[in-house]
Amino acid sequence: MSATLTERPAAAAPRGGAAPKRRTRVFALTEARWAAAATVAFLTALPLQLTGAPAWAWGPLYAIAYVTGGWEPGWAGLRALREKTLDVDLLMIVAAIGAASIGQVMDGALLIVIFATSGALEALATARTQDSVRGLLDLAPTTATRLLDNGGEETVATEDLVVGDTILIRPGERVGADGRVLDGASEIDQATITGEPLPAAKQQGDEVFAVTLNGTGALRVKVERDASDSVIARIVAMVEEASETKAPTQLFIERVEQRYSLGMVFATLAVFLVPLAFGAAVTGSLLRAMTFMIVASPCAVVLATMPPLLSAIANAGRHGVLVKSAVVMERLGQVDAVALDKTGTLTEGTPRITGLLPLAGSGLDEDELLTLAAAAEHPSEHPLARAVVDAARRRGLDLPVAEGFASTPGVGVTATVSGAVIAVGAPARLLDGADHAPSPEAQATAVAEGLERDGRTAVLVRRDGVPVGVLGVADRLRPDAAATVTALAALTGAAPVLVTGDNPRAAARLAAEVGITDVRAGLLPQDKVAAVREQERAGRKVLVIGDGVNDAPALAAAHTGIAMGRAGSDLALETADAVVVRDELATVPTVIALSRAARRLVVQNLVIASVFISGLVVWDLVATLPLPLGVLGHEGSTVIVGLNGLRLLRESAWKRAGATGPRLVQEPVRARRSR
Repeated sequence: MSATLTERPAAAAPRGGAAPKRRTRVFALTEARWAAAATVAFLTALPLQLTGAPAWAWGPLYAIAYVTGGWEPGWAGLRALREKTLDVDLLMIVAAIGAASIGQVMDGALLIVIFATSGALEALATARTQDSVRGLLDLAPTTATRLLDNGGEETVATEDLVVGDTILIRPGERVGADGRVLDGASEIDQATITGEPLPAAKQQGDEVFAVTLNGTGALRVKVERDASDSVIARIVAMVEEASETKAPTQLFIERVEQRYSLGMVFATLAVFLVPLAFGAAVTGSLLRAMTFMIVASPCAVVLATMPPLLSAIANAGRHGVLVKSAVVMERLGQVDAVALDKTGTLTEGTPRITGLLPLAGSGLDEDELLTLAAAAEHPSEHPLARAVVDAARRRGLDLPVAEGFASTPGVGVTATVSGAVIAVGAPARLLDGADHAPSPEAQATAVAEGLERDGRTAVLVRRDGVPVGVLGVADRLRPDAAATVTALAALTGAAPVLVTGDNPRAAARLAAEVGITDVRAGLLPQDKVAAVREQERAGRKVLVIGDGVNDAPALAAAHTGIAMGRAGSDLALETADAVVVRDELATVPTVIALSRAARRLVVQNLVIASVFISGLVVWDLVATLPLPLGVLGHEGSTVIVGLNGLRLLRESAWKRAGATGPRLVQEPVRARRSR
């Protein structure tokens, strides 16, 4: 709580405990290499064909696209067929080959490229998520200092620690195991676990967690959990479990692929065999069957689904929201409940001075009080010290040079400023407990208690041993937080829930500012997951918005997860389904509305595609549909639904989506951009 840290160790992790990067390279995946080869071959062949080059120039390139992009989904489809399952991948390969057999080589190649690219993106997303889960374990120290009964010490691997061992945590080290402080005082940055914006003071009897970062004090800690049962290990396990057990998400066409595929195969065979049974010529029956397969193939249905969703993804990306797949864009429009993290999500994640309260009789005004505190805190790198110094700089105050700077872990800092000894730190540690009303100590106690009841952190300033003022510190609310909460409530029909690891008073104060009534504070990562699953058991589709490692299990378990990009941990960014890159919280309700617009266009396109397909099929079955006319109708429906879906690329689509919620949602964003 107090400004106790001197210089941070060079290896200190940023807030949220970002793990070292583990990144699977795109072309390390075979799916990506084959998809790239198919795409390059297709893009090389297409202009040659369109410019009238001879078939020998572009034909082999299309063949390469077919082979490189189609062999993996084709092989997967054959394996599924061996297990008596017919999926759309095999159907698309058959349709592509059928198109090529009647001269529509380009159409078949385009279908192959679309499917190969989609598979590669899915494989990459899966690999990156696994990278981040594995990378989280790199936060944990590999060794710890174990204290022996004879007073000596030894360095051991952290996985060899057992319950009951005593370990020494030196300044700047990461905690090697979950345990409880036996001796010493320090402050620990435990944002990795709880998401708290400020380091937590630790003394005898307090609990500490593995991988959290120690400050300037030394601690003796008794191990209370094995490494496999630590909180950080359980976070990893929860993310992996949620990612594996989360119900598979599929686009509409994929949900009906089995029935459609079987129906189309049997219908094509019937169109070919039935006329033969009545004496028709093989050539005519084959031509009719091939025409039927072309006009009945789900190309238009596939394009009915993808362009609106991909256009919505592109539009959201231009406005700072990275949606990772078409499936995610579809799911965003389904959410009907929202759970929000506090620190780094509704707030900026950086403490700010929110109150300057000189005590009566101190003879100081606000600027003078802040000058003394900032001068004493200036040598410190503690987050509270930075908040005090930043506040002084914003006011343009000249800070005198501090001499004799000293920091006491868990208490505060002292320095000589302009001939007076200034102490800045925790009121509970710096006050002597005097309770008679006129005394400065009693005044300071009352002021500090008032700030803490309001959910703010109180910082006491003493001059030559006498309290002269109290500073109020709090994490600053994002300018668009309240309007975003209102818009989310309007879109989902239910008020959002606040789920945070921060203390209940700070959570309640912030919730009151943004209009949230359901507040769940002091939660560990597993508690956030439980809160999400509680709502899902009630039939809700929950959107979780967070930024830290401690939010990752809930992001993975939720129907949809969105991470804040700038302060977000690697694990949260990879686990989440979408990322708000510019940290503009107001874009979240807009992208939900955009997703719903995309879903409406998908329905429109499916109606258009089904009308064309059914009309052409009936024509082919009842009369004789000329193959060129069938291809024209098939391609025409594909073009129509494709162009209809591209409407969401326009800037007006984003503006209309933003207008679905309260107009105030957009105002803070525009205000920031205008500055």
